[in-house]
Amino acid sequence: MNTDVKQIQEQVQSASAKFSVLRQEISNTIVGQSYMIDRLLIGLLSNGHILLEGVPGLAKTLCVTTLAKAVKADFKRIQFTPDLLPADLIGTMIYDPKDGSFKTKKGPIFANLILADEINRAPAKVQSALLEAMQEHQVTIGDQSFALDEPFLVLATQNPIEQEGTYPLPEAQVDRFMLKLRITYPNKKEEKEIQKRMASTNVKCEVNQIITPAEILEARKIVDSIYIDEKVSDYILDIIFATREPEAYKLPFKDYIQYGASPRATIALTIAAKAHAFLEGRGFVTPQDVKSIGPDVLRHRVIVSYEAEAEGMTSDDLVQKIFDEVQVP
Repeated sequence: MNTDVKQIQEQVQSASAKFSVLRQEISNTIVGQSYMIDRLLIGLLSNGHILLEGVPGLAKTLCVTTLAKAVKADFKRIQFTPDLLPADLIGTMIYDPKDGSFKTKKGPIFANLILADEINRAPAKVQSALLEAMQEHQVTIGDQSFALDEPFLVLATQNPIEQEGTYPLPEAQVDRFMLKLRITYPNKKEEKEIQKRMASTNVKCEVNQIITPAEILEARKIVDSIYIDEKVSDYILDIIFATREPEAYKLPFKDYIQYGASPRATIALTIAAKAHAFLEGRGFVTPQDVKSIGPDVLRHRVIVSYEAEAEGMTSDDLVQKIFDEVQVP
């Protein structure tokens, strides 16, 4: 096994160098926000969709568009609005009066990278139109199903503070996102740099193409091969089961969790931990990889009860307590 890990380590170090260059290229445009940049790369490596939540003006959209420019792939930005229809997203059948037939007109969902901007501004029927594409990587128009090109990634943004004219995402759709990121303000030093770069009436951000879709798919194969010890696998299971049966782990907040994380969370946490190890240049997963990426995988999958809300407890608080209390191997 040690020989296998050594070979994997060499492959990871060789392949991850390209992603270090990609990270640097994005950082040339985006000041700070290293957490957001790293998580976007983890989503790219893990074949997992990402939901970015933060107040306006934190460069969420700019970061996604910069990533898309740095990846040599098809990119579409969809501005979600209350009057958007499912056909505007996935496409529809167009009647041709010449021969009386219907022809398929594909929508903007047919791209490698999709930016679903302000996703919570569209009604439930439009949000639901994304479900098949996100889970099955295919779209059904009329009686035909069309496979989406790989890699296919939905990167969605939403504003957590504005409720007027918004539609909360249903749990079934939120669960389709591998990661939910909480984007925060930059520090004073970073904001000073933003001021220098961006306080102009004519800002131009030149981004070089660093990586191709084929290279991303090849890197995913290496991520899949990264070694994860049985003890680390059991640690992931302990974390997940602690969200469902906290009393079994001597955690005093059974009444605070309405629903725990599903098996999809177990899968997502395992793959994301491997991708985190890949970005760190390691061919094996450590418990620290799990702890680093865990809150982003679980915060939207742990549904708090009314008792927790009454006491001001959030899912982030509960997830953090679980990671603090569950024994690390």
